[in-house]
Amino acid sequence: MSLRQTSASISLHEIFPQNHFSAGRDLRFSSCTSDPRRCRRGGLYVALQTTEFDGHDYAPLAVRRGAVAVVAERCLPIDAPVLVVPDSREAYGWISHHLRDLPCRCLRTIGVTGTNGKTTTSLLIQSVLKVAGLETGTLNDLVFDDGTSRQAVGEAIPSAPVLAQSLAQMRNAGCTHAVLETSSQMLSRRDTAGLELDAAVFTNVRRDHLDFHGSIINYRRAKARLLEHLKPGGFVVANADDPATRFLLSNVSQPVLTVGMRMPAELTATLIDRCAGEQTFLLNAGNETAAVQTAMFGDHHIYNCLSAAAVGLVLGIDLTTIARGLEAVTGIAGRMEPIGCGQPFGVYVDDAHTPDALAVTLKALRNVTPGRVICVYGADADRDPACRPLLGRAVERGADLGIITNDNPRREQPLQIAHDIIDGYDRPAKAHILPDRAEAIRWALGEAGPGDAVLIAGKGDRQYQTVGDRKRPFDDRVIARQWLCEVGSKIEYEAPRPATILRFPTGAATAN
Repeated sequence: MSLRQTSASISLHEIFPQNHFSAGRDLRFSSCTSDPRRCRRGGLYVALQTTEFDGHDYAPLAVRRGAVAVVAERCLPIDAPVLVVPDSREAYGWISHHLRDLPCRCLRTIGVTGTNGKTTTSLLIQSVLKVAGLETGTLNDLVFDDGTSRQAVGEAIPSAPVLAQSLAQMRNAGCTHAVLETSSQMLSRRDTAGLELDAAVFTNVRRDHLDFHGSIINYRRAKARLLEHLKPGGFVVANADDPATRFLLSNVSQPVLTVGMRMPAELTATLIDRCAGEQTFLLNAGNETAAVQTAMFGDHHIYNCLSAAAVGLVLGIDLTTIARGLEAVTGIAGRMEPIGCGQPFGVYVDDAHTPDALAVTLKALRNVTPGRVICVYGADADRDPACRPLLGRAVERGADLGIITNDNPRREQPLQIAHDIIDGYDRPAKAHILPDRAEAIRWALGEAGPGDAVLIAGKGDRQYQTVGDRKRPFDDRVIARQWLCEVGSKIEYEAPRPATILRFPTGAATAN
């Protein structure tokens, strides 16, 4: 991606005064890109290495297209000055932020990371700050909000230029605060270079993206990199109930505010009442207490609220205002999103696609469901294959009936993915396979009775399905709503029935 500056050019030497520069003079530039095809006269080219190509090989093309200099990790035989840096991705991040006049230095910036709950926590923090009268923007998996307008974002992980541009847009729109979701991939690839944070929030650290990181150790190291971005005087919010988070932060020098429901913590919560679609809990901070009533339910949501509340407290917001900010978030797309057409059972669409997230979501439903819990789920072919049996184990233990179906099978055989999931079952005969996702959703809804709950897991708000090389429109919520309105509304349901475990022979249908 190319990045343009809207004001005067900037000095390369001023950004990297200690690095070796093959030119005898300082160079100034007004744009930067890592794509040699998008170089323009007077711009800077940064050579990045990816799994697909080495950007160093394309430096001559960038120069021919007008690049005045190249940033690289080694000397290059080209007719242009070369700045040699230890890590060109790190350099790209800092250049991107300098081209936007270092927006983090005009904003109080909060970074949120964790295996689960990042998106919800970032939106809760934004809500708390806005209710307190602070102009706040956010960038997460769902939306980009510059404080004046909101727009949906794609699935792609934001690059360093996009991150810098988004922060600059928030600053220019009048924001004083910014909340950013930071994934392990962003941190590992140094897409966050140049980011300067006032707060780093760790929701939890479990197991995810091992297909990308290679090991749980690398994954945790990537998460810990968020601490490197803290400004002097910055603070950390951490989940005291999460062992991996406690370990990561055991040697942190910055101030840490802990939250929890089980272990001792500075900010705690006590559940008062819970039912489907609502829960009430008490926020406890020292001698202060505030009641919070949320439309979203489950212990996992209380933890997300605690993290958001902790940020608000450190920023000087009173507990009553924090409670009102938490209550203002009445729903988030694809996060335990209820689908209702008057049916006598609950239907929820949720993003849960990891074993831990799926287990937590099923537990939350179990606690508010008098009847059976039915789960439609699958595994994306691009994700860590080792997680597949763990998904099966989570559903076998947490649901009365599990229907294994396609997520994004891509170029893999759907039935192979399904059988990998079944490997996690203690009793494989409990599993039911319907590879056609739409058919699986409709079948599950047809099986539900009064008092039951149907969880459609894995996709959340995503509105597509990838089969082979083709990406086609597909929305779990649309499929469920259509069946409920067209078929479910005509069914005469019997009285609520007690929870039972149904056993089905493993079957197969035509892959969707």
